[in-house]
Amino acid sequence: MQIILVSRTKKVPKTLDLADRRLRYRLLGVAVGAVVGCAGFGALVALALASPRDGAIAEIGQLHKQVAQQNAQLADVRKDAQREVDALAIKLGQLQAQSTRLNALGERLTQVGKLDDGEFNFDEQPPVGGVEDTSDSPYALPQTLDKSIDVLAKQFDRQQAQLSALQSFLLDAKIESNLKPTGMPLDGYISSYFGGRPDPFSGHAAHHTGIDIAAPTGTPVQAVAEGMVTYAGIRNGYGNVVEIDHGNGYMTRYAHNSQLEVHPGQRVHIGDVIAKAGSTGRSTGSHLHFEVWYDGRVVNPLAYVKSHR
Repeated sequence: MQIILVSRTKKVPKTLDLADRRLRYRLLGVAVGAVVGCAGFGALVALALASPRDGAIAEIGQLHKQVAQQNAQLADVRKDAQREVDALAIKLGQLQAQSTRLNALGERLTQVGKLDDGEFNFDEQPPVGGVEDTSDSPYALPQTLDKSIDVLAKQFDRQQAQLSALQSFLLDAKIESNLKPTGMPLDGYISSYFGGRPDPFSGHAAHHTGIDIAAPTGTPVQAVAEGMVTYAGIRNGYGNVVEIDHGNGYMTRYAHNSQLEVHPGQRVHIGDVIAKAGSTGRSTGSHLHFEVWYDGRVVNPLAYVKSHR
């Protein structure tokens, strides 16, 4: 086969003989080069168009991973913060319970100590004040706040121990005071004192073992201290008599009563009516014979009836 190439410039036509092996190799090389060149150009164009999108996709993937890591870290921080808040809430509840116990203990001490009303009002916050601080800085870091709560809790514990000891002391003092004869056993006036005196019946010198308190028949006779009734009945010379053991070595005797209101073994409190005044036994008129015994011996009751609880 032959290919004739004709030029427009009227030059001599060229003839290409395809039967020539060398010519065929040349044409094949040119064709292969053209194909390879087109393929390479297409590959370059494809890479130029595809690489920005793949890079963006890869960057987006990295951002997703970073966001996921940050979310995990944030979740851990929230868990830690919640644990700290829960711990502070528990400590706050403990402090509130301590405060409630201290308030109750303070009210009891106020009652036992007989402080004036309003001197310690545990239903109101203590008044405080001071010059304004303009530094506007936060009170404390969480760690410092946690330590402050621990210090306050320990302070509450010490205060409660001290107040409990004070309460025990005051209660012991109150109990001891309640067991000590104090005050007049009935309304009246002292008609005969303790000690030597002329006997009202014989006129001879005699020792009076108590005091006589004149009062109308039926006047209520009250216990001057807490204790246990050890005797309620008739004794020679005393008439209707009541004897009360108060402990701590004290015993009181109430004689010449017209009526008895208690019985042996009965526990009595301060101010309880134990009898009614009268003139039974060896007596010249309605009155109460009152005796105070301490450690097994009779003592002058005058100091006890004139004292106040």
